[in-house]
Amino acid sequence: MKKRIAGWAKGAVPTHESLAQNRFVRPLAERPHLWRYTRRSVPRGVAVGLLVGIFVMIPGLQIVGAALMCVPFRGNIPLAAGATFLSNPATTPFILVAALWVGSFLGLNADFATFQALVASGAGLGEWSTWLVSSAAPALLLGLLAIAVVSAIVGYAASVLIWRWWIARRLRMRRIRSRPSEPEA
Repeated sequence: MKKRIAGWAKGAVPTHESLAQNRFVRPLAERPHLWRYTRRSVPRGVAVGLLVGIFVMIPGLQIVGAALMCVPFRGNIPLAAGATFLSNPATTPFILVAALWVGSFLGLNADFATFQALVASGAGLGEWSTWLVSSAAPALLLGLLAIAVVSAIVGYAASVLIWRWWIARRLRMRRIRSRPSEPEA
């Protein structure tokens, strides 16, 4: 299963050369340090991807925003783009509800009674937009920002730990392979 996923990812991820041919992405493709997997660029890329992916919540802008933010932070662009997929159609409703709750917890009022009434009545997009703009927008934005920052910090720390484990495992395997085999008696 792992080999199938790795094979799919290798075929689906664009190469550095193919990106260099695209006139919109060429400025980013000309910076090779943004595409290398190093101990510093990997956690930065994960953190930037989680931050932008959760806060922006607009699918087309997430990857572009993460790639652009990787430039000043020197993060890994492929990992930042991948980390934006944490917010997807399956997780977005949960993230939005959590953001409203966190924003209300931090002091901004999101009217949950109106929220429950809109859910129960099967409100349309116009009614949801009116509610969001009137009372819930500040709580939603503050909640999204708080969740995005916390997830970026957790993602950064987790990727540092995973990177260290991965390198230690590779070194351990290299030592095992380089040991001389014991002669049989």
